[in-house]
Amino acid sequence: MSAETCPQCGAQLTTGALSCNSCRQLIHAPELERLASEAKAATHSGDVIGASAAWRKALSLLPADTLQHQSVNARIAELESARALPIIAPNEQPTGVWVKRLGALGPIGLLIWKFKVAILFVITKGKFLLLGLTKLTTLGSMLAFLGVYWTMFGWKFALGFVLCIYIYVMGHVAELRRFGIAASAPMFIPGLGAFVSLKQLPANVMQDSRVGLAGPIWGLGAAAICLFLGMTTGLKILTAIGASAAWMNLFNLIPVWQLDGGRGFRALTLEHRWIALAAILVLWAVTKQGLLCLLALGVGYRLFVQKDFAQQPDYVALGQFLGLIAALSVMCAK
Repeated sequence: MSAETCPQCGAQLTTGALSCNSCRQLIHAPELERLASEAKAATHSGDVIGASAAWRKALSLLPADTLQHQSVNARIAELESARALPIIAPNEQPTGVWVKRLGALGPIGLLIWKFKVAILFVITKGKFLLLGLTKLTTLGSMLAFLGVYWTMFGWKFALGFVLCIYIYVMGHVAELRRFGIAASAPMFIPGLGAFVSLKQLPANVMQDSRVGLAGPIWGLGAAAICLFLGMTTGLKILTAIGASAAWMNLFNLIPVWQLDGGRGFRALTLEHRWIALAAILVLWAVTKQGLLCLLALGVGYRLFVQKDFAQQPDYVALGQFLGLIAALSVMCAK
């Protein structure tokens, strides 16, 4: 026990406590107010990085089960999104010669402008994806992985599948960076997949869930692009790559061990786990995807054996988990 007492009610505080167990007063309230003012001032001046840093400091001083923690985490997510896309205020009109010419085209010009913003977003993410290839350990293990699959399935399938896995693992890296969690560079293991090793644990179940499900979310995007290109071009190799990537993503959602589904499942309450089980069984009845049986068994294990239910509902985690399973099941069924 610590000798410190709560300034509000005088109750004794435990070491490292962020709030009083008696009156629920936040221990670091003055510091939180200072950080909030600092973050708002940085946001007003356009310093997105400074605002994000201030809110992250505030997040570390808030109990994970409070509304304040969720609110600050949402602010950080908004700021991170603002760093990836150019911001146009509601009353701000785009300027420039080309923008004026596009404006003369009416709705069509507006669509072209929005398409330009989307391209900028893709370029930004493309730079982030290329960043991972600057690590020799990542590039070397990736080439070894490529060589194994090249021998078994040919270079076209091997290259496409390796790129899908790379995008998948970089989804984890992006989310780890968003939460400020130190981790190793991505490593590929021929025949198994890729992974990143955490150098520190996530601060709470919510962060662990978001990091775990970020990989399948990015992987879903990679698989969807391959399937779309395969259908539009008629190239069966692209369809095969997309279907294989979708199957791999779905397999990793099995909620057991250190699979991504296991980490995402930690954030689900007892009620939400029953909802997940019902949804998986319905999807199995519709798609006849056999892998869903393994997911159902994994959910059953977490329901009746492990019983590590979350105490607070996390609707984002539930939506991500169910959305991924539904989309990937349909993609695998094609």
